[in-house]
Parts: sequence; structure tokens; C-alpha cells
Amino acid sequence: MKSYFTLYAIPLLCLPVMAQAQQYFKTPEEAANALSVAITQQDDAELANLLGNDWRDFLPPEGVDPESVARFTRDWKASHHIVQENNAAHLNVGSEGWQLPLPIVKAENGWRFDMKAASEEILTRAIGRNELSAMQAMHAYVNAQQDFYQMNHEYAQKFISSDGKKDGLYWPVSPGDAPSPLGPAFSPVQPGMGYHGYHFRIITAQGKHADGGEKSYLKDGKMTDGFALIAWPVDYGKTGIATFIVNQKDDIWQADFGPQTDEKAKAMTLFDPGSEWQPETF
Repeated sequence: MKSYFTLYAIPLLCLPVMAQAQQYFKTPEEAANALSVAITQQDDAELANLLGNDWRDFLPPEGVDPESVARFTRDWKASHHIVQENNAAHLNVGSEGWQLPLPIVKAENGWRFDMKAASEEILTRAIGRNELSAMQAMHAYVNAQQDFYQMNHEYAQKFISSDGKKDGLYWPVSPGDAPSPLGPAFSPVQPGMGYHGYHFRIITAQGKHADGGEKSYLKDGKMTDGFALIAWPVDYGKTGIATFIVNQKDDIWQADFGPQTDEKAKAMTLFDPGSEWQPETF
């Protein structure tokens, strides 16, 4: 699948500090107008003038997505304005005032786009989207487990069903069949790919800090006494920061395990929200 430059979800890369060879403007409004023209006309040379010689390091090589260009043009025509605070400004577009993650800063020679700050903003927004998607997915998982229990009087111990069976939360269906409780995305075909930048794993027991104390959810090989799930970033600091856990009460907790996130998450076998965990109010 091709990935495109989209003004609404600019892809995240590890970016070097660029050699600045950018155009300067008397006002941030002039800079924003020039950017709008360059995007609308898909003018690579002008984008280089505006964003710097290495602007393509921020964008995939396939080019600009025409649908994203059309959406930006539509929103620009609907509304656009500059939000300025001291020597920094942002461009907001559309009726909802969506803010581009491309700060315009005042330098000695005038106003220019600050692509180093843009890379940090893009990273922050990408992480935020992934973490929000992870929590939404965890709520979906809880609902799917509840549906599975209604059908089987036990909870599922895996995401994907065995071939020809319905022993997981997802199984292929034929036209006209009722859908499975959950889609296949939690267990991607490509190992390590994750879902919206996160890994997910079912947990079959809880610790002393959970309501009801220590116990296994399994009885006689069946998971009937509850369920839990852990989600952690595929690449800490790039695809996400927080690690999340959820149980059958649909209570999500989060923690930041730092660079050791992957190691700690893989070793975790209990839903056990102790002092290092904070309740998530999402």
C-alpha cells in the first residue's frame, strides 16, 4: 500500500536537522499564502524554497496525495487564519480550525517555516493518534469478549480462531453470516507490524492490586472468571509512549516504562494496576 504526504497525518520519520535554505517573508500570512499555492500546484521547487532543501526527508517519495491536496484546498477556501504568539505562528484551516504542524517562526531575516519544530510536532501528534487508537481498540476488545461470552459462556483466549473454528474473537465469514466479535487487525499477518503502532496481548490472570485480588481467569482450561489485555508501543518514543492494560470492567490503566517498555510488557502476565499505573479517563 502506498503512503502519501497528507496534511492531516504527515508520516513520521527520524529526521536530521536540515540545512536551512529557505525563503523568508515579511509576515506569517505571506508565508502561509505561499505554502497554500505550492501545495495546491504540487510545486516541488517552491516547497523546497519554503521548507528547505531537505523537505523530502519529511515526506515519502511517492508524492502528494491528490485527495489530501483537494481537502486542504477546500478547507483553505472555507477558512484560514494565522494564530500568532510572540515570534511563532501557526496556520489554521477549515471550519473547525485544524492547525497544521508546520510552525512559522520569526528570524533575523523575516518569517520562515521551522521544520525542526515541525518534526517534533508531527511526532507528538502521531504518538497521540496511536495512543488514542490503542485505547479505542481496547474498548472494542472488551465489547468483543462480552459478545463472545454470550455465544460460548466463556471468554476467548486468542484473537484469531483456529482454521475452521470459532474459538477466537475473529473468524472469516461468508456472505450473509453474522460477523465475528472482532476484526483481524489485533493480530497482523506481518509479525511485529502491530496495529496503529501498538502490540496487543491477552492476559489470563490478575494480581493483588486488581479488584478481587490474585486469581487466574482460567478454570478447567476455560477463561470464565474474567479477562484482560495489554497494549504497548511497537517502537517506544516513535509509535507510542504509554503502555495500557484493561480488564473485563472496561477500566483502562496506563504507565510509562521508558526504554524498557518492550521488555517489561512482554514479561507481564498479570492485570495488576499497582502504584506505577494511572487510571485512564478516556
